[in-house]
Amino acid sequence: MALSNSEIADLFDQLAEILDIEGENPFRVRAYHNAARTIRTQPRSLAEMVAFKEDLTQLPGIGQAIAEKIKTIVQTGHLPQLEQALKRVPKSLVELLKVEGLGPKRVKTLFSLLKIKNLEDLDRAARGGKIRELPGFGPKTEELILKHLQRRLPQEKRFLRFEAESIAEALLTRLRGCDGIDQIVVAGSFRRWKETIGDLDILVTVRNGEEVMRRFLAYEGIEEILSHGPTRSSVRLQNGLQVDLRVVAAESFGAALQYFTGSKAHNIELRTLALRHGLKINEYGVFRGEQRIAGASEEEVYACLGLPWIVPELREGRGEIQAGLENRLPKLVELADIKGDLHCHTRETDGQDTLEEMAKMAKAMGYEYLAITDHSKRLTVAKGLDEKRLRQQMEQIEALNAKLKGITLLKGIEVDILEDGSLDLPDRVLKDLDLTVCSVHHKFHLSEKKQTERILRAMDNPYFRILAHPTGRLINQREPYEIDLERIMQAAKERGRILEINSQPERLDLNDEQCMLARDLGVKLVISTDAHSAIGLGLMRYGVAQARRGWLTAENILNTRPLSELKAWLKQA
Repeated sequence: MALSNSEIADLFDQLAEILDIEGENPFRVRAYHNAARTIRTQPRSLAEMVAFKEDLTQLPGIGQAIAEKIKTIVQTGHLPQLEQALKRVPKSLVELLKVEGLGPKRVKTLFSLLKIKNLEDLDRAARGGKIRELPGFGPKTEELILKHLQRRLPQEKRFLRFEAESIAEALLTRLRGCDGIDQIVVAGSFRRWKETIGDLDILVTVRNGEEVMRRFLAYEGIEEILSHGPTRSSVRLQNGLQVDLRVVAAESFGAALQYFTGSKAHNIELRTLALRHGLKINEYGVFRGEQRIAGASEEEVYACLGLPWIVPELREGRGEIQAGLENRLPKLVELADIKGDLHCHTRETDGQDTLEEMAKMAKAMGYEYLAITDHSKRLTVAKGLDEKRLRQQMEQIEALNAKLKGITLLKGIEVDILEDGSLDLPDRVLKDLDLTVCSVHHKFHLSEKKQTERILRAMDNPYFRILAHPTGRLINQREPYEIDLERIMQAAKERGRILEINSQPERLDLNDEQCMLARDLGVKLVISTDAHSAIGLGLMRYGVAQARRGWLTAENILNTRPLSELKAWLKQA
């Protein structure tokens, strides 16, 4: 079976995590993590590249040794080095790394001294008061572990939309090979661009339903066929994702697409509105009595109720139907509105590409500007910049700007917000930058009061510009740290500070509801990728989708402005 890019990347991440637990050379560990990041963001299938014998070493962060490992994975479905590592270290230990308060060294200590191999072992030891007695732990860490474990109650497994995207694309490509395909769309939360999805719902209109079902059920990644019929089949893939395929009549396609796109709250409101008009809406169409009066397209379904077509990202039952009736739906920000990216990293710290390579990609994307914001010195694991190295990079940026045409690099830094609210570099260097991206990267477990005051103190610095990934969450991995976000937003508005919508698929921070709050409070935002490679700049679409789900327009987003306007705004902030 041809593995998806996401599945290949997972193998390298697992290997890196196990080697980290074993105390392997950190540069080797980072190389595998960087390779995984490149693989995940690569738009083309690596299996396809291997099949066409393309040179994988042309990809950033992929040397000859890793390229050979990728070929082995594609050809065999296995990574021998990972399988060897799993003989030394139980795979379940990797799951412990997702527990707040635990890093590789602590996981190794738990395994070595208490023989803890999984979450169940960890829970028993924490409840028994054994963890606090270990060197480097203590009562607070034990309490933090217990709180995390309490949140990990059994629940439906949800996948990052980013993870499901490559699977959806592979399935659509396969099904489009059938004769007579007219329309084919992935509906559900996937179409609404939710940050996580529970399953995939594929709708298709086709002349020969039997052929498309046969092709669907022959997909190599299927673990189990849950049901099979002439118009609907359901399968579970080997990674646990459920996929449903429905064959729909052309005259009902719009109604079915609307129905299966959801959300449930949106559909309930729509059906309530239909009843007030003496109509009935279901997946087969819009009916007045027994007569179907619409259903072939979504537009005509909404039009029957006096509504404009409502974009899928807004269909969450948050007032979009009333706004549609009152002709006040916002003109949402679009990817084409973005004029530049204000958060990215180069190989000077933990990125994979050079200044020039990042600039070339930004120019190819049609951007006017790109801010270079490598990490500051406190983040030693990322080789963060001290004042001397930052000034050297600033000189390199100025020299490159003198040669570049059609793109301007902005001098910036992702500067750590320290525990006392000070910034990680002195004002004498921050004042010479075009902008600062300010971030919390440590001490996530302060109380809400202390964490909020920490960020507010940082905002008082005259050179503070953008608060990056404001809540610190990692979806399915780490909970947001405790902060009074509304208070921070109010302070940002008063001080002229900016909040970031981080486009990394595992962050998407701010979330959609927080985007709405920022809009309501009048806080200015930017959408940035936090890219660690040139390819990573393409992740902007995820941040734009998040902004759209938060009802944001181009007016709300500063990096929709041309460079001259952006610079003027940054100077007055």
